[in-house]
Amino acid sequence: MKNSGKYLRNIWKKLGVNPNFLILSISLVIPYCLPAHPHIFIDNIVTIVFDQNGLAGIQVKWIFDEMYSTAITHDFDENKDGTFSDTEIEKIKQEAFSNLEDYDYFTHIVINGKKFKVKYVKDFSAHLSENRVVYNFFIPCRVSAISSYKEIKISMYDITYYVSVSLADENPVRFKNTSHVDFTYRIFEDTKNAYYYGQVFPHAILLKFREKK
Repeated sequence: MKNSGKYLRNIWKKLGVNPNFLILSISLVIPYCLPAHPHIFIDNIVTIVFDQNGLAGIQVKWIFDEMYSTAITHDFDENKDGTFSDTEIEKIKQEAFSNLEDYDYFTHIVINGKKFKVKYVKDFSAHLSENRVVYNFFIPCRVSAISSYKEIKISMYDITYYVSVSLADENPVRFKNTSHVDFTYRIFEDTKNAYYYGQVFPHAILLKFREKK
């Protein structure tokens, strides 16, 4: 791809990483793979949180690949102690996370057939686990439980496919505070919402819930 270097810089800038560092890393490891997609990989764990009224929101855990984690650590672990202080976490939030608001934090939600706009998130944190950077954040999404089922579809993906957001292999969908609701869910390949020139199908979580009788 003729402009692959420019495209890489754009996505790295979107996620707050020094592109010169990543370009150097890739040139040493995979010098012939720059045109390939994607370039950043996220293992995603979703916890669906209920309260006494119904759906309260979605707790998200992103676990980044080792190369991107190395870049984030290089750029933001300023005292090089292998952990992120509160000050460093705030800097990560401002420079390598908050700008994803323009991309709905890669989160696509449909409530009873209508799209839900992710306007903001709460409770952002970042830490290192086994040399991988982990983000945690909460997406408020209040949907009241009634006597009939409501249907929520949740999927996470970057439509440009520079970032691959995939459900984690083990226990990727979890639930919290379910005592007031009856619910079912399934994970499926959403063939009706292909992206990246129709070549990639996102995995979606289809949740149905109602008030417990």
